Amino acid sequence: MNGIHDLGGMHGMGPIAPEKEGEEPLWHAPWEARMFGMRRGGTLPPGYNIDRWRHVRELIPPDLYLQRSYYDHWCMSYFAALLDGGWATEEEIASGHAAPGSAKRNDAMRPDQVGQAQKTGGRFARALDTPPLFAVGQRVRTRNINPTGHTRLPRYVRGKVGIVQLHHGGHVFPDSNAHKAGEAPQHLYTVAFPFRELWGPDASAVDEACADLWESYLEPA
Repeated sequence: MNGIHDLGGMHGMGPIAPEKEGEEPLWHAPWEARMFGMRRGGTLPPGYNIDRWRHVRELIPPDLYLQRSYYDHWCMSYFAALLDGGWATEEEIASGHAAPGSAKRNDAMRPDQVGQAQKTGGRFARALDTPPLFAVGQRVRTRNINPTGHTRLPRYVRGKVGIVQLHHGGHVFPDSNAHKAGEAPQHLYTVAFPFRELWGPDASAVDEACADLWESYLEPA
């Protein structure tokens, strides 16, 4: 999506202040651990997947997105998913209690299912009948597109020329999957872009950045 959520390459966000190595806590507050557990082990409405989840996060208003922490984004997205799926009302979320007389659910993931779900989830490779359009070592240019929905094509690489480094085979296409329009798998590539192609002549002459990009994002250079 074109919005504040695509922070790559943006200026004016202030310095990055990483915590000292070895001193960063796993959680900065107990509720973060609880939110992590709810999201990873919880049930979401039909049609929700990792791409849909990311799209919902991108719908957080820009001012709130910049003010809130990472797991606060998770919390807001989780509430939005429950509302979108009709699984909860604003009143129920605000009170923390189900409305009197509401139907009870019993489809939550059981404790003994969580481990297997974490091991088998997140597999997005898909078989394709069509050959790849691009080869390793080929120069390609990213399309300068400005979609209104979810996309995995960062703004800072649009219209830039890079070299295909790897071909990963077919993978679920996020731009379609995020909007409940099907997996629509495409060939996926890792493309390397020289820093000076991305940032101009003042950037390093020896460094490059790599991005994993779907076939429809690319054209021959």
